[in-house]
Amino acid sequence: MEFLAEYGLFFAKTVTAIVGFGLLVAIVAGASQKNRQGGDKGELEINPLNDQYDDINKAMSMALMDSSVQKAEAKKRRKEEKKLAKSKKKNAGSGTANEKRVFVIKFNGNVSASAVTNMREEVTAILTQATAKDEVVVKLESSGGMVHSYGLASSQLDRLRKKNIPITICVDKVAASGGYMMACVGDKILAAPFAVIGSIGVVAQLPNFHRLLKKNDVDFELLTAGEHKRTLTIFGENTEQGREKFIEDLQDTHQLFKSYVAERRPQIDIDKVATGEVWFGSRAHELALVDELMTSDEYLTHSAKESKVFEINYVQKKKLPQRLGIAAEESADRLLVKWWGRLTNSSNIYK
Repeated sequence: MEFLAEYGLFFAKTVTAIVGFGLLVAIVAGASQKNRQGGDKGELEINPLNDQYDDINKAMSMALMDSSVQKAEAKKRRKEEKKLAKSKKKNAGSGTANEKRVFVIKFNGNVSASAVTNMREEVTAILTQATAKDEVVVKLESSGGMVHSYGLASSQLDRLRKKNIPITICVDKVAASGGYMMACVGDKILAAPFAVIGSIGVVAQLPNFHRLLKKNDVDFELLTAGEHKRTLTIFGENTEQGREKFIEDLQDTHQLFKSYVAERRPQIDIDKVATGEVWFGSRAHELALVDELMTSDEYLTHSAKESKVFEINYVQKKKLPQRLGIAAEESADRLLVKWWGRLTNSSNIYK
């Protein structure tokens, strides 16, 4: 027990140090940017993927061609490209209005879903141009995190859905918990065969150091107004009443999560899959958690043959103090995810 107490105290000190460092860096970043006007404004990068795929195709074709015909073939292709460029210039503004466009955005989630800051700008940009005949592809990777953060991220995708713009979610590695909450907003979910899918559940855990403080004659006072302003605490003495209320809140959050998924994925048996379990892509397909087994690369290269594909990326150029703050936040995220993984015996998946 003494070892556990010392370990708990060490862990608390580590988390406190990381959080403190992050706050310090954030204060420095805020002070350095205080008098700047528009310093945090980012810019939108639009990358036509059709051209990228064409370049790859041409490079491979030329490399595999016999050297004796490479020169003649290269000359022939230059002629064809010039002819095609003239044709495009001549027909600019006519005959292309009905061509389908596919807009690709990426979301790499952490515990706080901080990528939503950029995604909201990307969604806003897409909404200025996209119509119901276009499509948005979201390359999603996330093992979940805080409920309110992923609720906001899901709501950003819902903005597209409300405008009847088709959404395809591509999961190559993981979309679990809050990540799956986002995925189920899509009209279609594609996953790699061994992508981790599911975890429709809610988890909350915290250490309690009350007995350790009591043993060392340290008093801790927590003053609240409101019966349930605080339920469980880290340093105070927890009560059975507080514990019951905390569990009640968890159950309510889980029910909201289940309702959200069931509304958007009516084809699944929600009671069967909302157990907090995760499944690999092929098993998730059997449970209707995903619609097809396919990687994002396969889907996008196929789409490029029939549509104009554009990758949309909102970029914010940050000063050194801001980058240090983000690095501190990411370090804290990794630490918390690893700790959570060890305690739930799933560190092999979420590490």
